[in-house]
Amino acid sequence: MSQIENKLVSVVILNWNGEKLLRRFLPSVAANMPETAQLIIADNGSTDTSLTYVRSAFPDIKIIAFPENLGFSEGYNRALSQITTPYTVLLNSDVEAKSDWVTPLLEYMESHPDTGACQPKILSAQNPDSFEYAGASGGFIDRHGYPYCRGRIFDTVEKDNGQYNLPMSVFWASGAALMVRTALYNETGGLDTRFFAHMEEIDLCWRIRLRGYDIAAVPQAQVYHLGGGSLPAQNPRKTYLNFRNNLLMLHKNLPAETRSRLLFVRRLLDTIAWAKFVATFDFANAGAVFRAHRSFAKMRAFYKESVTRNILCDSPNKKISILWQYFVKGKKNYNDL
Repeated sequence: MSQIENKLVSVVILNWNGEKLLRRFLPSVAANMPETAQLIIADNGSTDTSLTYVRSAFPDIKIIAFPENLGFSEGYNRALSQITTPYTVLLNSDVEAKSDWVTPLLEYMESHPDTGACQPKILSAQNPDSFEYAGASGGFIDRHGYPYCRGRIFDTVEKDNGQYNLPMSVFWASGAALMVRTALYNETGGLDTRFFAHMEEIDLCWRIRLRGYDIAAVPQAQVYHLGGGSLPAQNPRKTYLNFRNNLLMLHKNLPAETRSRLLFVRRLLDTIAWAKFVATFDFANAGAVFRAHRSFAKMRAFYKESVTRNILCDSPNKKISILWQYFVKGKKNYNDL
């Protein structure tokens, strides 16, 4: 049996013309890999010299090369269909490691067979004393379907003072550094390719929870994420994807009666968001909200399977309205909720 076949974890970094990021972040990841894990680059048909760099600097790293750019979700789906280790980590190419962060995740998964996926504490690569926007120390969804994190609510990111160092059950784990049971990932269909980008990992975690598994944050493991490399926070394209994909996620994963009521409320709340953009003369983002709802109306026909359980009612912090807590009551930190 080969050394690779003895591994328990595959850490998969999806790359597309990302030599600059690989040169900056890959050395730290490779230097902090435990013996139980293997590092894999899944390449989406890169046309730069990123694979030349990997082969030269890290000849032991396994490469899965696709002939074309399959996109984020499909790239990972194709890669994980070839993984044989019990666990896989989906790791963004802009993540830095300063210690062995894989082992605490592995130990948690091994000792909690009812957990389907988990994440480390995710700190900012630019401001290491603060959480990073994409996942912080574990994610939740409020009563109206809005996501937020332990350590980040909307655009307010907390400093890490050890306040969220206890492992805990969460509703979703960040796709920036997501450990998942490989077979479970493939059984659930992986990331939804129709989402394109944003909230695809929340949707995956929801489907994993629908299968009876837990999701966890394990802060004993920590990484540093650059983040924000694709689209700025107020970019209309990001606004469009966030609003559209949030609606699709609710439509997919809630029973018919529940989703009808909730989506009606969301239309009202999203209309308020649209009006706020208009009132501030931000017509690009106002248009993005309108297009998101129009696209959702067309795309929901793709999802014909019916969900029978409303696990949003069983989720942590299930009664919270994060909009009310944040904008009306002024509660900006998770521990204040």
